[in-house]
Order: sequence, then structure tokens, then C-alpha cells
Amino acid sequence: MLRLLAVQKERVDLRKSGLMSTQQQMQTRQPTRPPRAGLFRDLNRPSDVFSNLTPNWYASIMGTGIVAGAAASLPWQPSGLHTAAIVVWALAAILLVALTAATVTHWVRYPGAARRHLLNPVMGHFYGAPPMAMLTVGAGTILLGRDVLGLRAAVDIDWVLWFAGTITGLAVAVVVPFVMFTRHEVKPDSAFGGWLMPVVPPMVSATTGALLVPYAPAGQARLALLLCCYAMFGMSLLASVVVITLIWYRLAVYKVGLAAMVPTLWIVLGPLGQSVAAANLLGGVASQALPRPYSTALQAFGVVYGVPVWGFAVMWAAIAAAITVRTARDHLPFSLTWWSFTFPIGTVVEGTSGLALHTGSDVFRVAAMLFYVGLVAAWIIVAVRTARGSLRGTLFLAPGQLAAADRPAT
Repeated sequence: MLRLLAVQKERVDLRKSGLMSTQQQMQTRQPTRPPRAGLFRDLNRPSDVFSNLTPNWYASIMGTGIVAGAAASLPWQPSGLHTAAIVVWALAAILLVALTAATVTHWVRYPGAARRHLLNPVMGHFYGAPPMAMLTVGAGTILLGRDVLGLRAAVDIDWVLWFAGTITGLAVAVVVPFVMFTRHEVKPDSAFGGWLMPVVPPMVSATTGALLVPYAPAGQARLALLLCCYAMFGMSLLASVVVITLIWYRLAVYKVGLAAMVPTLWIVLGPLGQSVAAANLLGGVASQALPRPYSTALQAFGVVYGVPVWGFAVMWAAIAAAITVRTARDHLPFSLTWWSFTFPIGTVVEGTSGLALHTGSDVFRVAAMLFYVGLVAAWIIVAVRTARGSLRGTLFLAPGQLAAADRPAT
């Protein structure tokens, strides 16, 4: 009886958060029609795809884009890797266009549901995903897409995506914490990896902005871009340290918690790996905007900062892996939170590759390749599961019934 009550409570908590797994959604959803075969067979009608489109869908673009971008940064480039990376980048770009169009449709047709996602104390944090998706695809455009589009077009597209991702990312970094501080009722055991989502986009902007420094007009414009990237590096890093501390405290005092939330522990690797990548990329281009000794100091900072933080990232990866395996032995339900297994690991790949470049260490070269193999394996598993759930329509099901006011006007 106690276990039954605990399971019911977990389902209620997940329905409120919007992160219920597809299996749990199907178990709790009341059937409204006989089952049928074909595309979106688990939906009442195909248009229901837009009714519950949550922002964490953009994590699939982040995870796909980082597979391509991380490949371009690897210290060893085996035959065929570059071509495969271009294909994966193109897939991420197509997904970005399609999902953005679907999200606009969702906000237009179901504004009430969209507002509830934004104000939800769990789902609201995932509005950090759209800016990072834009930034990730933009970085892939300049690293890989230029072989298809040409350098000039690739740079122009990256500028557009970088500014769009940076502006929305800075807005999310302020608005989401503001809403949490002023409206949400936060319990002592509420901290989870998703709290990092709104504060990490400025770090991604800093990393991807480094790729654009050589293409900025020389002089004050290039200097301003470099300094803004370092400022965003700092704001994201300090906010991330605060949140990671709260997550550690929650795990120590209140333990792991809901199984469906375990994948979000991997999000902690995001700001860690991305900050190492940012420090090394920005240090590598600092000489194009700053004179010595500042440019030399910033290049050295990439290694001095990066190696200790990389060590903590490896330790956290081991802890997260142990908790994930322990949870999976019991039951780890599939949901979109599984994309947390991809992008954060990709940032560690990029950070490790940066350290390998600046130190010449074989240890970092090997580590970068090993992390990348793990990233690709995780991406394949999660992508296949997501594609299956998308084609069936189960991933588009709302945990609860939409209010009548959210239905599109006829």
C-alpha cells in the first residue's frame, strides 16, 4: 500500500512538472478512442502535435548539433568523420527550422498551454534550450556548413544565429530566475539539473562567439565582442557554481529523488565542459583583439582554469554514471530528459579537445576521443527512442487534459 501511494505521488509530481515519461503518460491517460495504426497513432488527431509542444524539445537539437560540432574539434580526424559531421549538422539545422515553426504554431494556437509551460516551476527552466539550440547550429554552420554554403554565407548565418541565441539567452538568464524568485514556491528538495538550463546560454554564447572574433571588424568592434564573451563567461560561471552547489546539497540531504529526473544530473557537465571550451577558444583568439601581456595571460588562463575544472567534470561524470546505472537497474523511464545524456557530454568533448590543443597532452587527446565515442553512443540511443516516440505521437501527449480555453479558435 505504501509503495502504491508513493508511485501515485510520483505520477502527480511528474504531471505537474510536465516531465512524465511516455510510458507513464500512456498508463495514466484515459483512452478517448480505439487504438489505430499509422503515423501519430497515439494522438486523437495529428494536429495535437502542436498542443503540448514543450521547450525541452530543443534539447534534441542541442544534442544533435553538439555531435557535429564536437567532431570538428577532435584532435584526431579519422577518414569520413568530417563528412558524417556535416550530415549531422544539416540534420540539426533542419530540426531547428521545423521545431521553431512548430513552436510558433503552438504559441499561436495554444497560448494558454504555452504560458503554463513558461510559468511552470520545472518546465520553465527549459526555455534555456532554444537559445542554446540556435547557438549550437550556428557554430556548426561556421565549422562545417561553410564546406556546403561557402565561408561568406556560413559566417553571415552564424552572425544571425549568434545574435538571436545570445539576446534570447540573456533574456532567459534574467527572466526565468526572476520568475522563480518572485512567483514559484520552491521547496528545500527542489533543486535539480534543469535549474542550470537558463543560466548556461551565456556560456554557450561565449564559446561560440570566440569563433566569430576573427570575422568581426578589427579594432573596437572585435575588442567589444571578445570582452562581452568574457563577461558572459563570468555571469554564467558564477550562477552555475551556485546552482551546482544547491544540487550537491539536495543530493546529500534528500538523495536522488524521482527516477525520471535522474538524467538531468548530467546537465551539470554542461557549464563545466562549456566553460573549459570557452576559456580555451577565447584565449586562442585573444591576441587578435588585445595586446600583450593580456592576450598571453588569457591564453594561459584557458589551461590554468581548464585542467582543474576538467578534473571536477570527470568526477561528476563518474557520480552521475553511477547514479544512472543504479536507477536503471530498477527502472529509468524514457522521456525527453534523456537528451541530457548528449549535449553536456559534448561540451566535455569540446573542452577536452581544447586542452589537448593547448597542452599537447596525449592524455587529453585520448580522453577527447573516448568521451566522443560515449557521446555518439548516447545520441544514437536517445535519437532512436525519440524518433519512435515522435512517430507514434506518444511524446506529444500532455500529462493532463488541456483546458478548453487552450483549444484553437475555429
